[in-house]
Amino acid sequence: MSVQERKERERAHRHQLIITTARELAEADGWDAVTTRRLAERIEYSQPVLYSHFRGKQEIVAAVALEGFAELATAIRRAVADTPPGPPAAAALARTYVDFAGRNPALYDAMFLMDTGLPFADAATPAPLREAFAALLDTLAPAAGDADPALFVEVVWSSLHGLAALTRSGRLPAPDAPRRLDLLLSRLVTG
Repeated sequence: MSVQERKERERAHRHQLIITTARELAEADGWDAVTTRRLAERIEYSQPVLYSHFRGKQEIVAAVALEGFAELATAIRRAVADTPPGPPAAAALARTYVDFAGRNPALYDAMFLMDTGLPFADAATPAPLREAFAALLDTLAPAAGDADPALFVEVVWSSLHGLAALTRSGRLPAPDAPRRLDLLLSRLVTG
């Protein structure tokens, strides 16, 4: 291995270490606890090294969000892979989505609630975001009926996001979450 290849590998490792550490800190203590100073201390590199990878916290949060979108797409595809199409697949997708949001609160915040500067529904939308939307579209489009499939998916996605966010914040009682999800699915996806 050449010196250049080794340096590139070390740089890639440092880059991933910053993302992983930011995510761990956020999940443990919230995003307010994720500062460049604290990250630099945790990864045992100076702040200038951190800034050589990311211009600031927004770029770090965006990198975490991109990982999250890739993970969400994988989770959805895995959940619906062996499920019959139509309502059963839609139900598997919905439960996977809400479960993902509940199990990864800081990651979910990075993906959907924090300013990342990531463009959605745009020609410049990064591949992980497009792939996550495609996972939703591939599963839910058959239920769109005569509606535009992408718009239909946006409505279902918005509804799932609302249920996940409101339940997580305590604004909706958690014990009724499964019933809410069933009601949403019965109205939007199964008829």
